[in-house]
Amino acid sequence: MAQPSNTFETFDAVGLREDLSDIIYAIDSTETPFLSMAGRSTASGIKSEWQLDQLAAAAPNALVEGDNATALSATATKRVSNHCQISGKTVSVTGTIESADKAGRDSELSYQLAKRSKELKRDLEHSCVGMNNTAVARTNDTGAGESASVSAFFDSTLANGGALLGTHENRSGSTSTGWNGTVFTATAGTPAARPLLESDLKSVIQGAWANGGNPSVIMCGPFNKTVISSFTGNSTRTDVGEDQRLVSSISIWVSDFGEHKIVPNRFQRESDVFAFTPDLWSVAYLRDFRQHALSKTGDSEQRQLLCEWTLCGKNQSGNGVVSDLTTS
Repeated sequence: MAQPSNTFETFDAVGLREDLSDIIYAIDSTETPFLSMAGRSTASGIKSEWQLDQLAAAAPNALVEGDNATALSATATKRVSNHCQISGKTVSVTGTIESADKAGRDSELSYQLAKRSKELKRDLEHSCVGMNNTAVARTNDTGAGESASVSAFFDSTLANGGALLGTHENRSGSTSTGWNGTVFTATAGTPAARPLLESDLKSVIQGAWANGGNPSVIMCGPFNKTVISSFTGNSTRTDVGEDQRLVSSISIWVSDFGEHKIVPNRFQRESDVFAFTPDLWSVAYLRDFRQHALSKTGDSEQRQLLCEWTLCGKNQSGNGVVSDLTTS
């Protein structure tokens, strides 16, 4: 059908108001599971140090009546360290846009600061679990200090010369990581990727538990979360008929060594699946999250957000990782 002639329509009109919602929709996730799990501690210098120790292995212990006591040899603690990293974001908005009438926010400066603070927290999560990063000491003028990532706290063996390194289920040619006497190092290897197996994850949990840990959190990327949900174990899937749901996801996995919460992490490397004892991890802050005004050099408002932090694996032998995994 055709429109009658001389009909006045929206295309002819002048002065129609703009239909612009006052809600700004953002899909990006702000969840940071590792930072939420790990404790918070305080660093007092740009190089944070702590000590590790472990008890002697249990052994037969029977003394002869009346025998003289002899001194046992003592084992020194392990003194380890990680370097602090400065992470930051900046915001700069003109005086004009701050004064103009805007949809969805009153202050452009406040809106951008809120956005950048969420981005900064995501960056820290990525630095902890999304990278295979070695600790780097800062240099005088141009070299930024870097914190070792979680991956650097693990070694290819259950125990490396008594160095208290975590259980690492991998294959020949895999990543060689761990404490080298100075910093936590992460050296990439070139292994062929392999699928995550239930038996490998059980092995890692068993090793961490045997060392004295309680790995109650299994953290993984989205792909390997679906792999874990396909584990069969000793159970069968349940069809919840009354509300027409078929449950095919695992959020709590029970092994011989306790219950383990399965936590997917959008920012984690897909090639690693970690078994964490939560109280053995913390993020130590030399400077907590803060923002300050930068010098005003013209018609704009400038702010910087930053924090100075490092990752502390309090005793990584109670944790584990299955590495070199397929990612799709």
